[in-house]
Amino acid sequence: MVGGTFDPLHDGHKRLISRSFEIAGKDGLVVIGLTTDSFASKKSHPIQSFDGRRADLTDFILQSRYSAPWVVEPLQDRFGSALDADFDAIVVSEETLPVAMEINRLRKERGCRKVDIHQISCVLAEDGRWISSTRIYKGEIDIHGHVLPEKQA
Repeated sequence: MVGGTFDPLHDGHKRLISRSFEIAGKDGLVVIGLTTDSFASKKSHPIQSFDGRRADLTDFILQSRYSAPWVVEPLQDRFGSALDADFDAIVVSEETLPVAMEINRLRKERGCRKVDIHQISCVLAEDGRWISSTRIYKGEIDIHGHVLPEKQA
């Protein structure tokens, strides 16, 4: 499992998704939780619609030609189906590691087995700081982490 808003879909997101498919292998299933419009509306920047974000994810996955089957499910809160579903691993970034740890704690309380947590390193932009959707929307960097020229005042 992996989850996020994925808007705009940047190189950090692509690393996260790619790692999920690597872990699943050809015989696994990758479940991608995609935040719903109502959940994503809590972000500090504008968000593309659920359907638009799902289309971008689908395009990336199909172009990447991963061998594992996959599904996108709506994510209406931080946990989605991860609290009760039968799955083996969750893939997170440094930023979302605490959520994965909380998922395992809550799974244990519910009598479900813990899942393996795979943390990837966040992808750094040219300036050495993390690539993030917020930075992209602010016009600091592009989706590949290239620093953009200062906005003219």
